[in-house]
Amino acid sequence: MKKYRIVYMVCTAVVVGTGLGAAPPAARHAFHVVMPGQSIQKAVDAAQPGDTVLVAPGTFHESVKVTTPGLTLRGMGRSTVIEPSVKKAANSCAEGGNGICVLGTKDRDVEGVTIASLTVTGFARTGVFAMATDRLTVQNVTTARNGVWGIAQERSVRGLIRDNSALNNGDAGVFLANTINEEAGATDTGGTLIDHNRLEGNRIGLTVRRLRNLTVAGNRATANCVAMFVVGDENKPKAGALTVRDNLVVRNNKSCPKTARLDALQGSGIVLTGAEDTLVTRNVVRNNVGNSPLSGGIVLFKSFVAVTSDRNRISDNVVEGNSPADLINADHGTGNTFEHNSCRASQPAGMC
Repeated sequence: MKKYRIVYMVCTAVVVGTGLGAAPPAARHAFHVVMPGQSIQKAVDAAQPGDTVLVAPGTFHESVKVTTPGLTLRGMGRSTVIEPSVKKAANSCAEGGNGICVLGTKDRDVEGVTIASLTVTGFARTGVFAMATDRLTVQNVTTARNGVWGIAQERSVRGLIRDNSALNNGDAGVFLANTINEEAGATDTGGTLIDHNRLEGNRIGLTVRRLRNLTVAGNRATANCVAMFVVGDENKPKAGALTVRDNLVVRNNKSCPKTARLDALQGSGIVLTGAEDTLVTRNVVRNNVGNSPLSGGIVLFKSFVAVTSDRNRISDNVVEGNSPADLINADHGTGNTFEHNSCRASQPAGMC
């Protein structure tokens, strides 16, 4: 029988002052070290809240389901690789075609989970999938060549998605939504941050669907069909009240065919549709060129369900070399402003 190496770290609390009684007992958090040939899932199942499952370099053929609050699942960099198993699915995460799943319940979010420093590749649906989470961190993770999404999160709040590489995934490299399979109004994420990720070779680098109160900052998107897509619809409240800032969006000129939901895609930088009160600022958007209806540098696109985009502010961006134009307002909403942008061509004319 293979055994896991478990190392305990002891954290003590110090009480200052007199008359306060004895200090509380020490909290013990374990490190569960998983070596090649061992099961990550078994280590996760054995872990307690606050523990760390540390996975050595090597390739692990399995899916991993996390439901324990405060758990950290950490590899040792890109050389810790999780790939699909050829065996029959061992849990609901594998059955869904996902690599790592972090799952709360309908009544309670799973809190404080961290997924870090590993590669998840080749899964039929999603590399890292999260549902009903609070303060989930996904950091320094490479998600490559997964069938639908690299990193996906729904019905979750206060997340941090930072310093990841989402490469050549079938749909979005990073996908965030209120719900995936139901119609509902946009929900407040409580300040989710998508920060300094590399989004390359996907159909869409980043999709934010029917969400409010989040920030997309400092990401680099290239060689996707669309770099960044903020999507709303007819449900209330509308998507928006979010910020897209300080991103580098360059040469997203991959060509993707038409689907049941979208026209053919190519050459789209930052696209907003059915959104309100969104700030798009200090981004560098260059050389995104295509013939899709959504092509262009920064685009306000007419909603697929005839909902207007209103009161969005596009300001202080460098938008150059995009075609058919750097700035495009194809929406009939009210209160949208384009100001202080460095650009050469706009549709309609006069926005540069």
